[in-house]
Amino acid sequence: MIKKQGDLTRTILAILCILLLIAGSLWVLRPFLGSLIWAIMLVVATWPMLQSLERKLAGKRVLAVLVMTVGMLLLLVIPLWLAISTIAAHAEGIVSLAKKFAESGLPQPPAWVHTLPLIGEKFAGIWEQLADDGTQGLVSKAQPYAAQAGSWVLSQVGSVGGLLLQFILVVMMSAILYSTGEAAADSVRRFGYRLAGERGLSSILLAGGAIRGVALGVGVTAIVQTVLGGIGLAIAGVPFASLLSALMLMFCIAQIGPALVLFPAVGWMFWTGNTGWAIFLLVWSLIVTTLDNFLRPMLIRKGADLPLLLIFAGVIGGMLGFGLIGLFIGPVVLAVTYTLLDAWMDDDLTLAHATSPGSSPESSLVSAPEPVSEVTPATIPELIPAPAPAAISDKP
Repeated sequence: MIKKQGDLTRTILAILCILLLIAGSLWVLRPFLGSLIWAIMLVVATWPMLQSLERKLAGKRVLAVLVMTVGMLLLLVIPLWLAISTIAAHAEGIVSLAKKFAESGLPQPPAWVHTLPLIGEKFAGIWEQLADDGTQGLVSKAQPYAAQAGSWVLSQVGSVGGLLLQFILVVMMSAILYSTGEAAADSVRRFGYRLAGERGLSSILLAGGAIRGVALGVGVTAIVQTVLGGIGLAIAGVPFASLLSALMLMFCIAQIGPALVLFPAVGWMFWTGNTGWAIFLLVWSLIVTTLDNFLRPMLIRKGADLPLLLIFAGVIGGMLGFGLIGLFIGPVVLAVTYTLLDAWMDDDLTLAHATSPGSSPESSLVSAPEPVSEVTPATIPELIPAPAPAAISDKP
């Protein structure tokens, strides 16, 4: 009895020490956790690209890592350079548009605005009041909010330095993970195997597919929305459609969406009196802005064999709970949870069927599920390279 109590005390103390070490490690890594998570997601999503590049470079990993790192840096530099150069090239046109707005003011609302259900009369009244006040009236109404807007802009400008530093950390960590990807993947795989056996390996496989699917969904959806939005702007005749399309691409990649570009363009068309094109652009904008709610989960499902509702909940819930990085965290967490719960329920059904007296596969209403195919190194994608033959042979 005393020996059992001593073993229990030793076990509890060992668990407490392990928990304290884990908590201390997370506390030390706390300033870098965000960058580390982003780096892991990027490396997992682009690992096949690295392997393909390495094969083309005669198996030279260093050169492949260098090319991938430079590519990440260019993803930041090129959009900023294009935006700045485009604004500089169209500076005169932007100034002339501002002068035109200051001289002409806001036009009277069209007749159809009054016929809008529920909000038509009220919205038309506000529009008419703003049109009667003219540009000076708009300036006077916006003046109380100028100080708040200025402070917000200054705070955002101040955070740009921190954002750039975090991006540099992400690139550096990604380069390290690219160089040591096989060792890191082997450690994660062995941890999953020790934690839940073959089910743990299946969970890692599904999590990797979810990460890659999210990257595919985010990238393709951003490109599709930008192209469709740019086509709508060009057809409607909105000025500086190319500049607005570049801005829209940045918003779509950041998961802000194209609405901040498209709907102000709709307002511009109404203001200039192009009511027909404004209505067209409004309908087109509604289609483009809601497209990501359907396209992104479908693309993610191609990368991870999960129910569509689960992917949709993971993407939306993860983004609401963790911000932009939640796009990856949400589906990964739900993918691992779904796999483990499904395995647990399958094991219980198999055990109940095997131990029930007089049961047989033909007479049982709840037949045992099909055995899960064994997860071997050959079934693991290139994301997680195969371990050494004796990597998972330690005795517990």
